[in-house]
Amino acid sequence: MITKLKNKLVGVISGGFSKEREVSIRSGHNVYESLCRSGYNAVKIDPVYSDILEHNIDAAFIALHGKYGEDGTIQAFLEHNGIPYTGSGIKASSLAINKLLTKQLLLKAGLPAPEYFIPRQEGVLSRIKDFPVVVKPVDEGSSFGVDIVDNKKDLINKTKNRENLIVEQYISGQEITIGILQTKKDTITVLPVLELVAKNRFYDYQAKYTNGMTEFILPASISEENTSLCKSLALNTYQLLGCRGMARVDMILNPDKGPFILEINTIPGLTNLSDLPAQAKHAGISFDNLIEILLESAFF
Repeated sequence: MITKLKNKLVGVISGGFSKEREVSIRSGHNVYESLCRSGYNAVKIDPVYSDILEHNIDAAFIALHGKYGEDGTIQAFLEHNGIPYTGSGIKASSLAINKLLTKQLLLKAGLPAPEYFIPRQEGVLSRIKDFPVVVKPVDEGSSFGVDIVDNKKDLINKTKNRENLIVEQYISGQEITIGILQTKKDTITVLPVLELVAKNRFYDYQAKYTNGMTEFILPASISEENTSLCKSLALNTYQLLGCRGMARVDMILNPDKGPFILEINTIPGLTNLSDLPAQAKHAGISFDNLIEILLESAFF
């Protein structure tokens, strides 16, 4: 047990207002049960129904996914009220949830990311000639609103009357994801590379949260050279954005052009079907140990 939390109260904040509410509830429930098993005093808090400050918590375990949870909002609230919290801070959270800003930072730093277009800019859609492309919201998670489109007509339909989108070059190849844990303030562990083989066209919301819809290959069926390269890129991304505690970096490994970084998630799912716990388990880290490691990040 973390000594400074002995006889203290940990608030597991989950649920919330985003489209990922149901996933967040599942993550929060798993975290709460784990903390109780490990001997912590814990309480589940859903901001939709409860005032966080009423609980007089001594630390917060953030299991809120999507808007208000991963964008720096809850982080700013907790900092303002002097409550230590898990995971990345305000700046890293607000950068990482924004796929456009993240992509611009990656490309500026010389890291590989797919070419992109901003559809709201005049004349952009007419310049796109190579299909398929990927249409995605700038600031949603769990693949909400993500579509692969194969022609100009579908592209126009998928972007019509929708704000805050990016259109991304489609990269074929193996879908992989790499979890990162900050086990101590100055110690970062890159977890094994996980390959995701979805029954759908890509690793979409249904594939992520429906049992049997995705095969996990751990470690990924890639070469040692690519494993080393992808782990290095994941760590570089984590450090570039200034993350803390944990993150998960999603990539596509193209057989000819190598890896492309798609995005980074600062509050990965902690459900029974989530990637990060599976990667941690393969590295010899039990779920309860994982949760305690993440809890400790509140005090880095």
